[in-house]
Amino acid sequence: MASNKEFVDFVLDQIKIDKELTAKKMFGEYGIFANKKIFALICDDKLFIKPTEEGRAFIGNVVEAPPYPGSKNSFLIEDKIDNGDWLSQLSKITIEALPEPKPKKKKIAKK
Repeated sequence: MASNKEFVDFVLDQIKIDKELTAKKMFGEYGIFANKKIFALICDDKLFIKPTEEGRAFIGNVVEAPPYPGSKNSFLIEDKIDNGDWLSQLSKITIEALPEPKPKKKKIAKK
């Protein structure tokens, strides 16, 4: 089941950080990016945050689940999704803990 754009917009409105937030549609679901760094997924109208030790310490009692079949577990955020301050803080912690994205290799033009 694809996620609802209104839910994606709601989540983006909840997160107040000093980075450019974007949601990119990916296979009917959405990846959430901060300055081109993916830190969350929205699948089946549920928010999944990439797991980090810092995020785990902040959340405390973590609920983990795979965003889609065959994927690794992520932090499933349900109870505090309406708490914008809490969600913003978790997002900042996660973004800072995640490595920078690897630069894409330039394609060599075929002659």
